[in-house]
Amino acid sequence: MGTDTARETPTGATALAERRREQRGWYFYDWACSVYSTSVLTVFLGPYLTSVAKAAADADGFVHPLGIPVRAGSFFAYTVSLSVLLSVFVMPIAGAAADRTGRKKPLLALSAYIGAGATAGMFFLDGERYLLGGALLVIANASLAVSMVLYNSYLPQIAPPEERDAVSSRGWAFGYASGALVLVANLVLYSSHDSFGVSESTAVRICLASAGVWWGAFTLVPLRRLRDRRSSSAPSGTAPGLRQLVATVKDMRRHPLTLSFLLAYLVYNDGVQTVISQASVYGSEELGLGQSTLIVAVLLVQVLAVAGALAMGRLARTYGAKRTILGSLVAWTVTIGAGYFLPAGAPVWFFLLAAGIGLVLGGTQALSRSLFSHLVPSGKEAEYFSAYETSDRGMSWVGPLVFGLAYQLTGSYRDAIVSLVAFFVIGFVLLARVPVQQAVRDAGNPVPTRI
Repeated sequence: MGTDTARETPTGATALAERRREQRGWYFYDWACSVYSTSVLTVFLGPYLTSVAKAAADADGFVHPLGIPVRAGSFFAYTVSLSVLLSVFVMPIAGAAADRTGRKKPLLALSAYIGAGATAGMFFLDGERYLLGGALLVIANASLAVSMVLYNSYLPQIAPPEERDAVSSRGWAFGYASGALVLVANLVLYSSHDSFGVSESTAVRICLASAGVWWGAFTLVPLRRLRDRRSSSAPSGTAPGLRQLVATVKDMRRHPLTLSFLLAYLVYNDGVQTVISQASVYGSEELGLGQSTLIVAVLLVQVLAVAGALAMGRLARTYGAKRTILGSLVAWTVTIGAGYFLPAGAPVWFFLLAAGIGLVLGGTQALSRSLFSHLVPSGKEAEYFSAYETSDRGMSWVGPLVFGLAYQLTGSYRDAIVSLVAFFVIGFVLLARVPVQQAVRDAGNPVPTRI
Protein backbone atom coordinates (compact mmCIF):
# COMPACT_ATOMS: atom_id res chain seq x y z
CA MET A 1 0.00 0.00 0.00
CA GLY A 2 2.81 2.38 0.92
CA THR A 3 4.56 1.67 -2.37
CA ASP A 4 1.38 2.29 -4.39
CA THR A 5 0.73 5.57 -2.58
CA ALA A 6 4.27 6.76 -3.12
CA ARG A 7 4.02 5.87 -6.79
CA GLU A 8 0.64 7.60 -7.33
CA THR A 9 1.06 10.66 -5.11
CA PRO A 10 3.54 12.72 -7.16
CA THR A 11 1.28 12.85 -10.23
CA GLY A 12 -1.84 13.65 -8.20
CA ALA A 13 0.02 16.11 -5.99
CA THR A 14 1.51 17.88 -9.00
CA ALA A 15 -1.87 18.24 -10.69
CA LEU A 16 -3.46 19.49 -7.46
CA ALA A 17 -0.64 21.97 -6.86
CA GLU A 18 -0.97 23.29 -10.42
CA ARG A 19 -4.74 23.65 -10.05
CA ARG A 20 -4.38 25.49 -6.74
CA ARG A 21 -1.73 27.80 -8.24
CA GLU A 22 -4.02 28.63 -11.15
CA GLN A 23 -6.96 29.18 -8.82
CA ARG A 24 -4.92 31.60 -6.71
CA GLY A 25 -3.93 33.49 -9.85
CA TRP A 26 -7.59 33.57 -10.87
CA TYR A 27 -8.58 35.11 -7.51
CA PHE A 28 -6.23 37.99 -8.20
CA TYR A 29 -8.27 39.36 -11.08
CA ASP A 30 -11.08 39.94 -8.61
CA TRP A 31 -8.45 41.57 -6.38
CA ALA A 32 -7.39 43.79 -9.31
CA CYS A 33 -10.68 44.95 -10.81
CA SER A 34 -12.96 45.07 -7.76
CA VAL A 35 -11.32 48.33 -6.69
CA TYR A 36 -12.92 49.91 -9.76
CA SER A 37 -16.34 48.60 -8.77
CA THR A 38 -15.90 49.81 -5.19
CA SER A 39 -14.00 53.08 -5.27
CA VAL A 40 -15.16 54.30 -8.68
CA LEU A 41 -18.59 52.93 -9.45
CA THR A 42 -19.98 52.61 -5.93
CA VAL A 43 -18.39 55.46 -3.95
CA PHE A 44 -16.82 58.35 -5.81
CA LEU A 45 -17.92 58.61 -9.41
CA GLY A 46 -21.70 58.75 -8.92
CA PRO A 47 -21.79 61.76 -6.58
CA TYR A 48 -18.77 63.41 -8.25
CA LEU A 49 -20.02 63.05 -11.83
CA THR A 50 -23.45 64.24 -10.66
CA SER A 51 -21.83 67.36 -9.17
CA VAL A 52 -19.90 67.99 -12.39
CA ALA A 53 -23.10 67.59 -14.42
CA LYS A 54 -24.92 69.98 -12.08
CA ALA A 55 -22.13 72.53 -12.56
CA ALA A 56 -22.73 72.32 -16.31
CA ALA A 57 -26.54 72.33 -16.04
CA ASP A 58 -28.82 75.12 -17.20
CA ALA A 59 -31.10 77.14 -14.93
CA ASP A 60 -33.68 74.32 -14.93
CA GLY A 61 -31.13 71.71 -13.80
CA PHE A 62 -30.74 69.98 -17.17
CA VAL A 63 -27.65 69.14 -19.22
CA HIS A 64 -27.91 68.56 -22.97
CA PRO A 65 -25.60 65.79 -24.24
CA LEU A 66 -26.04 65.59 -28.02
CA GLY A 67 -28.89 68.07 -27.64
CA ILE A 68 -30.95 65.71 -25.46
CA PRO A 69 -32.35 67.29 -22.26
CA VAL A 70 -31.30 65.18 -19.26
CA ARG A 71 -31.78 66.06 -15.61
CA ALA A 72 -28.28 66.39 -14.15
CA GLY A 73 -29.20 64.07 -11.27
CA SER A 74 -30.06 61.29 -13.75
CA PHE A 75 -26.96 61.62 -15.96
CA PHE A 76 -24.89 59.06 -14.07
CA ALA A 77 -27.64 56.41 -14.11
CA TYR A 78 -28.27 56.94 -17.83
CA THR A 79 -24.55 56.67 -18.55
CA VAL A 80 -24.38 53.31 -16.76
CA SER A 81 -27.30 52.17 -18.92
CA LEU A 82 -25.52 53.35 -22.07
CA SER A 83 -22.44 51.34 -21.16
CA VAL A 84 -24.35 48.07 -21.40
CA LEU A 85 -25.52 48.88 -24.91
CA LEU A 86 -21.86 49.02 -25.96
CA SER A 87 -21.18 45.87 -23.97
CA VAL A 88 -23.94 43.98 -25.80
CA PHE A 89 -22.04 44.48 -29.06
CA VAL A 90 -18.56 43.70 -27.74
CA MET A 91 -18.98 40.93 -25.16
CA PRO A 92 -20.43 38.23 -27.44
CA ILE A 93 -17.68 38.79 -30.00
CA ALA A 94 -14.99 38.49 -27.33
CA GLY A 95 -16.60 35.42 -25.78
CA ALA A 96 -17.03 33.52 -29.05
CA ALA A 97 -13.50 34.47 -30.17
CA ALA A 98 -12.07 33.21 -26.88
CA ASP A 99 -13.88 29.87 -27.22
CA ARG A 100 -12.94 29.51 -30.89
CA THR A 101 -9.23 30.26 -30.49
CA GLY A 102 -8.74 29.11 -26.90
CA ARG A 103 -6.67 32.28 -26.34
CA LYS A 104 -8.45 34.02 -23.50
CA LYS A 105 -5.44 35.65 -21.91
CA PRO A 106 -4.61 38.13 -24.70
CA LEU A 107 -8.25 39.25 -24.80
CA LEU A 108 -8.34 39.48 -21.01
CA ALA A 109 -5.20 41.63 -21.06
CA LEU A 110 -6.56 43.93 -23.78
CA SER A 111 -9.92 44.54 -22.11
CA ALA A 112 -8.37 44.92 -18.64
CA TYR A 113 -5.84 47.53 -19.72
CA ILE A 114 -8.33 49.53 -21.79
CA GLY A 115 -10.54 49.69 -18.70
CA ALA A 116 -7.66 50.50 -16.39
CA GLY A 117 -6.48 53.24 -18.77
CA ALA A 118 -9.94 54.82 -18.96
CA THR A 119 -10.21 54.73 -15.17
CA ALA A 120 -6.78 56.34 -14.73
CA GLY A 121 -7.94 59.03 -17.19
CA MET A 122 -10.66 60.07 -14.74
CA PHE A 123 -8.01 62.18 -13.04
CA PHE A 124 -8.78 64.78 -15.72
CA LEU A 125 -12.49 64.93 -14.87
CA ASP A 126 -12.98 68.40 -13.41
CA GLY A 127 -14.86 71.64 -13.97
CA GLU A 128 -17.85 71.04 -16.24
CA ARG A 129 -16.40 68.06 -18.13
CA TYR A 130 -19.38 65.79 -17.53
CA LEU A 131 -19.21 64.46 -21.10
CA LEU A 132 -15.61 63.34 -20.55
CA GLY A 133 -16.69 61.60 -17.37
CA GLY A 134 -19.57 59.91 -19.16
CA ALA A 135 -17.33 58.72 -22.00
CA LEU A 136 -14.67 57.31 -19.64
CA LEU A 137 -17.37 55.59 -17.58
CA VAL A 138 -18.83 53.92 -20.68
CA ILE A 139 -15.39 52.72 -21.84
CA ALA A 140 -14.36 51.48 -18.39
CA ASN A 141 -17.66 49.70 -17.71
CA ALA A 142 -17.72 48.03 -21.13
CA SER A 143 -14.10 46.94 -20.76
CA LEU A 144 -14.80 45.51 -17.30
CA ALA A 145 -17.74 43.57 -18.71
CA VAL A 146 -15.62 42.03 -21.47
CA SER A 147 -12.82 41.13 -19.07
CA MET A 148 -15.29 39.52 -16.66
CA VAL A 149 -16.69 37.34 -19.46
CA LEU A 150 -13.22 35.93 -19.99
CA TYR A 151 -12.36 35.76 -16.28
CA ASN A 152 -15.59 33.97 -15.30
CA SER A 153 -15.27 31.49 -18.16
CA TYR A 154 -12.10 30.10 -16.54
CA LEU A 155 -14.10 28.85 -13.53
CA PRO A 156 -15.33 25.56 -15.06
CA GLN A 157 -11.80 24.89 -16.31
CA ILE A 158 -9.86 25.50 -13.10
CA ALA A 159 -12.28 23.97 -10.57
CA PRO A 160 -14.08 20.60 -10.61
CA PRO A 161 -17.83 20.71 -9.86
CA GLU A 162 -17.47 20.04 -6.13
CA GLU A 163 -15.04 22.96 -5.70
CA ARG A 164 -16.80 25.69 -7.68
CA ASP A 165 -18.98 27.21 -4.95
CA ALA A 166 -15.94 27.54 -2.70
CA VAL A 167 -13.60 28.80 -5.44
CA SER A 168 -16.13 31.34 -6.70
CA SER A 169 -16.82 32.53 -3.15
CA ARG A 170 -13.10 32.94 -2.45
CA GLY A 171 -12.74 35.01 -5.63
CA TRP A 172 -15.48 37.39 -4.51
CA ALA A 173 -13.97 37.50 -1.02
CA PHE A 174 -10.60 38.48 -2.53
CA GLY A 175 -12.32 41.25 -4.45
CA TYR A 176 -14.13 42.66 -1.44
CA ALA A 177 -10.98 42.49 0.68
CA SER A 178 -9.12 44.43 -2.01
CA GLY A 179 -11.90 46.99 -2.23
CA ALA A 180 -11.88 47.47 1.54
CA LEU A 181 -8.11 47.90 1.67
CA VAL A 182 -8.02 50.58 -1.02
CA LEU A 183 -11.11 52.26 0.38
CA VAL A 184 -9.32 52.77 3.71
CA ALA A 185 -6.54 54.58 1.84
CA ASN A 186 -9.16 56.59 -0.07
CA LEU A 187 -10.85 57.56 3.20
CA VAL A 188 -7.56 58.79 4.66
CA LEU A 189 -6.77 60.87 1.58
CA TYR A 190 -10.27 62.28 1.18
CA SER A 191 -10.92 63.13 4.82
CA SER A 192 -7.43 64.65 5.29
CA HIS A 193 -6.96 66.21 1.86
CA ASP A 194 -5.96 69.56 3.38
CA SER A 195 -3.12 67.84 5.22
CA PHE A 196 -1.89 66.44 1.91
CA GLY A 197 -2.07 69.86 0.28
CA VAL A 198 -4.79 69.01 -2.25
CA SER A 199 -8.36 70.17 -2.73
CA GLU A 200 -11.36 67.94 -2.15
CA SER A 201 -11.95 67.68 -5.89
CA THR A 202 -8.33 66.71 -6.53
CA ALA A 203 -8.50 64.10 -3.77
CA VAL A 204 -11.53 62.51 -5.44
CA ARG A 205 -9.80 62.51 -8.82
CA ILE A 206 -6.71 60.86 -7.29
CA CYS A 207 -8.92 58.17 -5.76
CA LEU A 208 -10.58 57.57 -9.13
CA ALA A 209 -7.29 57.39 -11.04
CA SER A 210 -5.56 55.19 -8.45
CA ALA A 211 -8.22 52.52 -9.02
CA GLY A 212 -7.09 52.33 -12.63
CA VAL A 213 -3.44 52.00 -11.62
CA TRP A 214 -4.32 49.25 -9.11
CA TRP A 215 -6.43 47.43 -11.72
CA GLY A 216 -3.61 47.44 -14.24
CA ALA A 217 -0.86 46.47 -11.80
CA PHE A 218 -2.52 43.42 -10.24
CA THR A 219 -3.86 42.13 -13.55
CA LEU A 220 -0.28 40.94 -14.15
CA VAL A 221 -0.78 38.13 -11.60
CA PRO A 222 -3.60 36.26 -13.39
CA LEU A 223 -1.94 36.88 -16.73
CA ARG A 224 1.11 35.01 -15.46
CA ARG A 225 -0.71 32.10 -13.79
CA LEU A 226 -3.76 31.32 -15.92
CA ARG A 227 -3.24 29.16 -18.97
CA ASP A 228 -5.15 28.99 -22.23
CA ARG A 229 -6.99 25.84 -23.29
CA ARG A 230 -8.44 24.90 -26.64
CA SER A 231 -11.66 22.91 -26.62
CA SER A 232 -12.47 20.54 -29.46
CA SER A 233 -16.15 21.48 -29.10
CA ALA A 234 -15.52 25.21 -29.38
CA PRO A 235 -17.52 27.22 -31.94
CA SER A 236 -15.95 27.59 -35.38
CA GLY A 237 -16.50 31.28 -35.90
CA THR A 238 -17.86 34.55 -34.58
CA ALA A 239 -20.47 37.00 -35.77
CA PRO A 240 -20.85 40.74 -35.26
CA GLY A 241 -22.17 42.00 -31.91
CA LEU A 242 -25.92 41.51 -31.70
CA ARG A 243 -25.85 38.65 -34.22
CA GLN A 244 -23.44 36.74 -32.00
CA LEU A 245 -25.59 37.38 -28.92
CA VAL A 246 -28.67 36.20 -30.81
CA ALA A 247 -26.75 33.11 -31.96
CA THR A 248 -25.73 32.38 -28.35
CA VAL A 249 -29.31 32.75 -27.12
CA LYS A 250 -30.54 30.50 -29.94
CA ASP A 251 -28.00 27.90 -28.87
CA MET A 252 -29.28 28.24 -25.32
CA ARG A 253 -32.73 27.29 -26.60
CA ARG A 254 -31.35 23.77 -26.83
CA HIS A 255 -30.82 24.12 -23.07
CA PRO A 256 -34.04 25.86 -21.99
CA LEU A 257 -33.40 25.38 -18.29
CA THR A 258 -30.05 27.16 -18.60
CA LEU A 259 -31.88 29.98 -20.34
CA SER A 260 -34.49 30.01 -17.56
CA PHE A 261 -31.81 30.39 -14.90
CA LEU A 262 -30.13 33.16 -16.91
CA LEU A 263 -33.43 35.04 -17.15
CA ALA A 264 -33.92 34.83 -13.38
CA TYR A 265 -30.34 35.97 -12.82
CA LEU A 266 -30.67 38.88 -15.21
CA VAL A 267 -33.70 40.13 -13.29
CA TYR A 268 -32.47 39.88 -9.70
CA ASN A 269 -28.91 40.85 -10.53
CA ASP A 270 -30.26 43.97 -12.26
CA GLY A 271 -31.51 44.97 -8.82
CA VAL A 272 -28.25 44.04 -7.09
CA GLN A 273 -26.08 45.99 -9.52
CA THR A 274 -28.33 49.05 -9.51
CA VAL A 275 -28.20 49.18 -5.71
CA ILE A 276 -24.38 49.00 -5.90
CA SER A 277 -24.07 51.77 -8.47
CA GLN A 278 -26.78 54.11 -7.14
CA ALA A 279 -26.59 53.72 -3.33
CA SER A 280 -24.03 56.49 -2.90
CA VAL A 281 -26.17 58.85 -4.99
CA TYR A 282 -29.16 57.99 -2.79
CA GLY A 283 -27.12 58.59 0.35
CA SER A 284 -25.71 61.92 -0.78
CA GLU A 285 -28.65 63.44 -2.65
CA GLU A 286 -31.67 62.12 -0.70
CA LEU A 287 -30.28 61.52 2.78
CA GLY A 288 -27.84 64.44 2.80
CA LEU A 289 -24.89 62.35 3.94
CA GLY A 290 -21.32 63.52 3.43
CA GLN A 291 -18.71 61.75 1.32
CA SER A 292 -16.80 60.50 4.36
CA THR A 293 -19.98 58.87 5.72
CA LEU A 294 -20.57 57.19 2.36
CA ILE A 295 -17.01 55.88 2.27
CA VAL A 296 -17.36 54.38 5.75
CA ALA A 297 -20.68 52.78 4.75
CA VAL A 298 -19.19 51.21 1.64
CA LEU A 299 -16.17 50.08 3.65
CA LEU A 300 -18.60 48.36 6.02
CA VAL A 301 -20.22 46.67 3.02
CA GLN A 302 -16.83 45.48 1.78
CA VAL A 303 -15.75 44.01 5.12
CA LEU A 304 -19.05 42.23 5.74
CA ALA A 305 -19.22 41.04 2.12
CA VAL A 306 -16.00 39.07 2.63
CA ALA A 307 -17.52 37.24 5.59
CA GLY A 308 -20.90 36.98 3.85
CA ALA A 309 -19.44 35.43 0.69
CA LEU A 310 -17.53 32.80 2.65
CA ALA A 311 -20.46 32.10 4.99
CA MET A 312 -22.94 31.69 2.13
CA GLY A 313 -20.45 29.40 0.40
CA ARG A 314 -20.58 27.19 3.50
CA LEU A 315 -24.39 27.36 3.60
CA ALA A 316 -24.45 26.18 -0.01
CA ARG A 317 -22.62 23.01 1.01
CA THR A 318 -25.54 22.15 3.30
CA TYR A 319 -28.57 23.61 1.55
CA GLY A 320 -27.36 23.93 -2.04
CA ALA A 321 -26.59 27.05 -4.05
CA LYS A 322 -30.15 27.56 -5.30
CA ARG A 323 -31.78 27.60 -1.86
CA THR A 324 -29.05 29.83 -0.48
CA ILE A 325 -29.52 32.34 -3.31
CA LEU A 326 -33.30 32.32 -2.78
CA GLY A 327 -32.78 33.11 0.89
CA SER A 328 -30.51 35.99 -0.03
CA LEU A 329 -33.17 37.44 -2.35
CA VAL A 330 -35.63 37.54 0.55
CA ALA A 331 -33.02 39.44 2.56
CA TRP A 332 -32.46 41.86 -0.35
CA THR A 333 -36.20 42.57 -0.59
CA VAL A 334 -36.50 43.35 3.11
CA THR A 335 -33.33 45.47 3.18
CA ILE A 336 -34.14 47.65 0.16
CA GLY A 337 -37.74 48.05 1.27
CA ALA A 338 -36.48 49.31 4.62
CA GLY A 339 -34.15 51.72 2.80
CA TYR A 340 -37.15 53.72 1.64
CA PHE A 341 -37.89 54.76 5.24
CA LEU A 342 -34.38 55.85 6.24
CA PRO A 343 -34.40 59.31 7.88
CA ALA A 344 -32.27 62.00 6.28
CA GLY A 345 -29.10 63.06 8.05
CA ALA A 346 -28.91 59.88 10.18
CA PRO A 347 -25.68 57.98 9.37
CA VAL A 348 -26.35 55.15 11.86
CA TRP A 349 -29.44 53.98 9.96
CA PHE A 350 -27.56 54.16 6.67
CA PHE A 351 -24.79 52.04 8.22
CA LEU A 352 -27.38 49.44 9.24
CA LEU A 353 -28.64 49.39 5.66
CA ALA A 354 -25.06 48.94 4.45
CA ALA A 355 -24.54 46.06 6.88
CA GLY A 356 -27.62 44.28 5.58
CA ILE A 357 -26.45 44.69 2.00
CA GLY A 358 -22.91 43.54 2.80
CA LEU A 359 -24.01 40.29 4.43
CA VAL A 360 -25.80 39.06 1.29
CA LEU A 361 -23.99 40.88 -1.51
CA GLY A 362 -20.93 38.70 -2.05
CA GLY A 363 -22.73 35.40 -1.54
CA THR A 364 -25.52 36.23 -4.00
CA GLN A 365 -22.99 37.04 -6.71
CA ALA A 366 -20.52 34.24 -5.99
CA LEU A 367 -23.11 31.47 -5.83
CA SER A 368 -24.89 32.74 -8.94
CA ARG A 369 -21.62 32.55 -10.86
CA SER A 370 -20.77 29.05 -9.65
CA LEU A 371 -24.33 27.77 -10.21
CA PHE A 372 -24.34 29.08 -13.78
CA SER A 373 -20.97 27.41 -14.45
CA HIS A 374 -22.67 24.02 -13.96
CA LEU A 375 -25.27 24.88 -16.62
CA VAL A 376 -22.79 25.74 -19.41
CA PRO A 377 -22.02 23.10 -22.08
CA SER A 378 -18.33 22.23 -22.32
CA GLY A 379 -16.41 24.32 -24.85
CA LYS A 380 -18.83 27.26 -24.76
CA GLU A 381 -17.83 28.78 -21.43
CA ALA A 382 -16.83 32.25 -22.67
CA GLU A 383 -19.70 32.45 -25.14
CA TYR A 384 -22.31 31.63 -22.49
CA PHE A 385 -20.67 33.85 -19.89
CA SER A 386 -20.89 36.74 -22.36
CA ALA A 387 -24.68 36.52 -22.03
CA TYR A 388 -24.35 36.10 -18.26
CA GLU A 389 -22.06 39.10 -17.95
CA THR A 390 -24.52 41.40 -19.76
CA SER A 391 -26.17 41.91 -16.38
CA ASP A 392 -23.16 41.68 -14.09
CA ARG A 393 -21.07 44.28 -12.20
CA GLY A 394 -23.30 47.29 -12.86
CA MET A 395 -23.68 46.44 -16.55
CA SER A 396 -27.47 46.03 -16.32
CA TRP A 397 -29.38 48.68 -18.18
CA VAL A 398 -32.98 48.15 -17.03
CA GLY A 399 -32.30 48.79 -13.33
CA PRO A 400 -30.39 52.07 -13.75
CA LEU A 401 -32.92 53.15 -16.36
CA VAL A 402 -35.83 52.48 -13.98
CA PHE A 403 -33.95 54.26 -11.19
CA GLY A 404 -33.21 57.26 -13.43
CA LEU A 405 -36.76 57.45 -14.80
CA ALA A 406 -38.28 57.16 -11.32
CA TYR A 407 -36.20 60.12 -10.20
CA GLN A 408 -36.84 62.11 -13.38
CA LEU A 409 -40.60 61.63 -13.06
CA THR A 410 -40.94 62.10 -9.29
CA GLY A 411 -37.88 64.10 -8.27
CA SER A 412 -37.51 61.68 -5.33
CA TYR A 413 -34.65 59.25 -4.85
CA ARG A 414 -36.78 57.39 -2.29
CA ASP A 415 -39.23 56.42 -5.02
CA ALA A 416 -36.27 55.50 -7.21
CA ILE A 417 -34.70 53.16 -4.63
CA VAL A 418 -37.92 51.39 -3.64
CA SER A 419 -38.71 50.72 -7.31
CA LEU A 420 -35.83 48.20 -7.25
CA VAL A 421 -37.70 45.83 -4.90
CA ALA A 422 -39.59 44.49 -7.92
CA PHE A 423 -36.37 43.06 -9.38
CA PHE A 424 -35.75 40.88 -6.31
CA VAL A 425 -39.34 39.66 -6.04
CA ILE A 426 -39.61 38.73 -9.72
CA GLY A 427 -36.13 37.20 -9.70
CA PHE A 428 -37.08 35.03 -6.70
CA VAL A 429 -40.17 33.69 -8.46
CA LEU A 430 -38.27 32.93 -11.67
CA LEU A 431 -35.37 31.20 -9.92
CA ALA A 432 -37.67 29.11 -7.70
CA ARG A 433 -39.19 27.61 -10.85
CA VAL A 434 -35.86 26.34 -12.27
CA PRO A 435 -35.08 22.62 -11.59
CA VAL A 436 -31.32 23.08 -11.41
CA GLN A 437 -30.36 19.40 -11.15
CA GLN A 438 -32.15 18.67 -14.41
CA ALA A 439 -30.56 21.78 -15.92
CA VAL A 440 -27.08 20.46 -15.08
CA ARG A 441 -27.86 17.08 -16.64
CA ASP A 442 -29.30 18.70 -19.76
CA ALA A 443 -26.06 20.68 -20.18
CA GLY A 444 -24.12 17.40 -20.18
CA ASN A 445 -22.34 18.05 -16.89
CA PRO A 446 -22.01 15.91 -13.73
CA VAL A 447 -24.54 16.84 -11.03
CA PRO A 448 -22.95 17.82 -7.69
CA THR A 449 -24.29 16.25 -4.49
CA ARG A 450 -25.64 19.60 -3.36
CA ILE A 451 -26.82 22.25 -5.82
